[in-house]
Amino acid sequence: MPESEVRKVSKYRKKPVIIASVQFDGTDASVEWLLPQLKSGEIGRATNKLYIKTLEGIMTADKGDYIIKGVNEEFYPCKPDVFEKTYELVK
Repeated sequence: MPESEVRKVSKYRKKPVIIASVQFDGTDASVEWLLPQLKSGEIGRATNKLYIKTLEGIMTADKGDYIIKGVNEEFYPCKPDVFEKTYELVK
C-alpha cells in the first residue's frame, strides 16, 4: 500500500454474549463447577491459585479473580477490575 493511501478506520461493537462465571475465593465451593476440568488436568489447583490451560498457554487465576466459561466452552481467568468493566449480571 502506498504511504499516501490511508485506510479508513471502522468501529465495531462486541456482540452481546452471555458467559458463565464464578469468582474464585480459594474455597472448594468456588471451584465445584470446574470438577471435570480439574479431574482431566485442564485446570490445576494450588493454595489460592488455579492454573488454567488456554489457547494462549497456561494462565494463573489468583484468589478474587473470576473464572469465565467462554462461548466455545473454554475457561480463562479475568481480573475483577476488567470483569466489572466488561460484564454485567443477567437477570
